[in-house]
Amino acid sequence: MMKLPVKSFSLACALTLTSVASYAQQPLKIGFLGTLSGPAGALGQDQYDAFMLGIEHLGGKLGNSTVQVLKEDDQLKPDLGVELAKKLIEKEKVGIITGVTFSNVMMAVHKPITDSGVFLIGSNAGPTPITGKGCSPMYFSTSWNNDSLHESMGAYAREQGYKRVYLMAPNYQAGKDALAGFKAQYKGTALDEVYTQINQPDYSAEIAQMQAAKPDAVYVFYPGGMGVNFVKQYQQAGLLGKVPLLSASTVDGTTLPALKDIALGVITSSPYSPDIDNPQNKKFVDDFRKKYNRVPSLYAAQSYDAAMLLNSALLKTQGKVEREQFRAALKQANFKSVAGPFKFNNNQFPIRNFYRVDVAKDSSGQAALVNKGVVLKDHADAYANQCTMN
Repeated sequence: MMKLPVKSFSLACALTLTSVASYAQQPLKIGFLGTLSGPAGALGQDQYDAFMLGIEHLGGKLGNSTVQVLKEDDQLKPDLGVELAKKLIEKEKVGIITGVTFSNVMMAVHKPITDSGVFLIGSNAGPTPITGKGCSPMYFSTSWNNDSLHESMGAYAREQGYKRVYLMAPNYQAGKDALAGFKAQYKGTALDEVYTQINQPDYSAEIAQMQAAKPDAVYVFYPGGMGVNFVKQYQQAGLLGKVPLLSASTVDGTTLPALKDIALGVITSSPYSPDIDNPQNKKFVDDFRKKYNRVPSLYAAQSYDAAMLLNSALLKTQGKVEREQFRAALKQANFKSVAGPFKFNNNQFPIRNFYRVDVAKDSSGQAALVNKGVVLKDHADAYANQCTMN
């Protein structure tokens, strides 16, 4: 057998050790897929910024592993979302994808991602079909089932004694889930259910029709730029302050900066409010405001929680993303949510509080989101019993 010269042998050893060390230092690749442009781009941007802040708070690591986050903008186009998900999985070889802002995109990407054996950690969209029979062991949500988000305002409207409520939402999966969720808790008379085009800019005709119906209150779901336009036009019609405007994901951290005092008096339901009093939320809000010069929204809070959830699971698995071990670690949800109590149901959607959050003036006289207390405590969605997972 040929002997290597001492120098050559030493060099070979050094190269081998360098190669092993280089491999060991390869970062954990995580895909971030969200709506980052267009009228609704602020929602996805809040998700991304908060996720990156979470990693920053953890010293640039998740579970002691250096991470590389690969960001993709689905532009609120389901087909593009599928293309980008495949790119992240097949080309970039990610083991985890997080984000997903809108339900029509989630409905398109959910199966391709989970069927590929990649974990999907949703931090906003929660369409009903993937909550019940379509649940997957590879999917976890740090947000809510769509219906649940709106059930708390349905409960509030019932408690307030509103007999006749007019309902409006965009015509896509989340809009349909929104009104179904509201009605599940409301029990009064829905005067009408009006579904408008997604990203429709002008609601004057629908507002006139609604005004003619003389409702006791109005319930709407208009995220992003749709919410800004709707609230402005509702106020211009002289209705704000006269006919109670109830909503979810219409006036929030992404839209209030554009509305300011125009939105005073709007009553919202949310799983999160920036003034929730716990140490982790105070640090999150303070640092988010310092870094991005704005108040975090529920989308931001849910995505920050996604980073903390992943960190807790990766600590447990020592950085490994093996299916059964990693799933078991995720299910434990061993982290402190900025929004308060958090645990997973059998469908891997959270059981959590939903709050009444009003648009009111804060101590500095600025329009702000103000927590008025829990409407639904430790609330589980209505579809978990249709999910056969343990």
